Amino acid sequence: MVTHFIFMSSSYSLGTRIALDYIVEDASIQEELSKSLEKIIKLCGRDVSISTHMIQADTEEWKSVYEADHFFKDVKVIDTLDEFIKLIKKDRKLEGIDVAKYILSKIKCTQLKLQKLVYLCFADYLCETGRELFTDKIFAFKYGPVVDSVFKRYKEYGYKPIEKEEDDIDSKYISEMPAKSRISFAEHGIEKILSIEKTLEKYGEMTASQLVDLTHRKNTPWSISVEKEFSEYSVIDIDIIKQFHKFETI
Repeated sequence: MVTHFIFMSSSYSLGTRIALDYIVEDASIQEELSKSLEKIIKLCGRDVSISTHMIQADTEEWKSVYEADHFFKDVKVIDTLDEFIKLIKKDRKLEGIDVAKYILSKIKCTQLKLQKLVYLCFADYLCETGRELFTDKIFAFKYGPVVDSVFKRYKEYGYKPIEKEEDDIDSKYISEMPAKSRISFAEHGIEKILSIEKTLEKYGEMTASQLVDLTHRKNTPWSISVEKEFSEYSVIDIDIIKQFHKFETI
C-alpha cells in the first residue's frame, strides 16, 4: 500500500477541484509538507479555502486514489506547488461578473438594474473597508456607473430581464450556491458576502429607474466624474467613490 498526502482546493477558472499529491515514503516528508502549507498560506492568505487528506492506495498513480475513495474522482491533479498556488491566487480576486451572478441568483434584474446593484455593492464595501470588492474599472455611462465585465457579459439583453445562461443547469436563473461559493473563496470572502447581502437589503427592491435617479444625484461619484472629464464613459476614480458615495445612499 502507498500513502498519499493531498492538498485540495478549488479552481473556479478551471471549473473543477484541484489537488497536489505527495507520496509519503517516510517521516522526512513531514518537513516538506509543512513548508508547502506555509507557502500556500503566505502567498494565498490565511483565510484560503484548502483541505488536507491522507489516504492509502494500491499504487502511486492518482487513479488508485479515486479507486480507493470516489470523493477524489474528477479532481484535477496539479504537477507543482507553484502552479497549484498560481491557480488559487487567480481566484482570490473577484471580477464584477462574479458579484453580478450572485445578485442574479437572488434578484431578477434587467441589465440596467444589475449594473447599479453591482456598483452599489462595490461602493458600499469600499467605503466600509477601504478595500475594493472586485478588480473591474467602473465607467460613467449615460444612465450611471457601469462595471466593465458585467456590461460585456449582459449588454445583449438591453432592457429585457436577464434569463438563464447555458451553464446554469439547476434552476431557471443562476443558482445561488455556486455563485456564493465563488465569492466566499476570494480574499476576505465571507466579509464580502455579508457586505453584498447588506447592500441588496437596502437597494434590491428599487427599480432600475429609481437606482438611476439615485446615482444621478448632485455630487454623486457619477456626476462628479462626468463634470470632471466633461464627458460620459470616463472612469470613476476610487477616491471619488470614497469621498462622494455618501450622496447616493438611502
